[in-house]
Amino acid sequence: MNRRILALLTTAAIVAGSTTTAAAPAQAATSKDFVPQTIFAPHIAEKNEPAVPQNVVPVGSVDLEMAAGQTAWVLSVMHANDATQRSLFDNEIVCKLPDGTSKNAVIGQNVYERTHPAKEWTDVNLATRYLVQSPTAGKVTCTANVRSHSLMVGVDATYRLVGGRIWIADQNVGNATDGKPLQQSPEVGSLAKVDSTSIARVPALDTFDLPAGYKTLSVFGETQYQICFSVPPCRNDQYGSSTAQFTLIINQWKLDGGLCQTSQTTSRTETYPYYVHHAYVPLNKGDFAISTAPGCIPRFNAYVRVDWKGGDTGGVQGGARGLNDTFEGTTTHRADMSHVFVIPLH
Repeated sequence: MNRRILALLTTAAIVAGSTTTAAAPAQAATSKDFVPQTIFAPHIAEKNEPAVPQNVVPVGSVDLEMAAGQTAWVLSVMHANDATQRSLFDNEIVCKLPDGTSKNAVIGQNVYERTHPAKEWTDVNLATRYLVQSPTAGKVTCTANVRSHSLMVGVDATYRLVGGRIWIADQNVGNATDGKPLQQSPEVGSLAKVDSTSIARVPALDTFDLPAGYKTLSVFGETQYQICFSVPPCRNDQYGSSTAQFTLIINQWKLDGGLCQTSQTTSRTETYPYYVHHAYVPLNKGDFAISTAPGCIPRFNAYVRVDWKGGDTGGVQGGARGLNDTFEGTTTHRADMSHVFVIPLH
């Protein structure tokens, strides 16, 4: 991939806080703009009422004919605001694969009601970006969904999807020497604790080897940080917050098992209020130059280090299970949440 286009993708279009309505790069393989619309967010069930599922609103799809083992980079960016009540806002990509399975990812955060004085939580940008490998030859269809739910018992809500886009940024991302995609997510349902005695080193991409010829790595650490590791002792601190520091670390190794080099992003410290509940923390190290010094080989690993800095405890969410496919349907699926992935560059 061209480094200039990669820079555009990792800064202008998908870094949290940027607009989601800017034009996608002309080099994108295929893309679909989202139509601005009002999103219905169903209420939390009242006592003795059956559980009310999340609403699932498909807002755009892209298709790509892929060979067996081919890996593509898929992105969805969304911008939402104007919520009538505090509500769940999830940006999900569901990719249907030729063998009948799917590869899915979801990034989310709560959006505050429009009248709330903390305006940084009333207007939210989310980017879901991940790698999709086709197990067999055929068409891969990736659909962007808004997943929504009011967070008020018995009170439905709405918010505005201002805009966004789904697109395939790279049709042929390099794989590891074993043919696997350069991506890993924590176990579905896991939650890595972050407090005064626990440092999380997830999400993490275990050691992998690259074929010869690559010069640089662009490494991404996508963290879903949950405020309050467990309900106690936070139930009595619902107006509190959690502060944590996030650092993406990349290592290159020597043939003898020693460390060749290490690099990291500038640490990012964030404070999230309890009612945000879970927040998206994107990190990118786009200029990790592969060393060819004596003894060094193209073997790497990467992870996000999350350090607690104050307030309530926290946790790093792994993947989600039991996500309803449609609002009224009964079938469900799983999706990655926190994850690390790598784009190797020639």
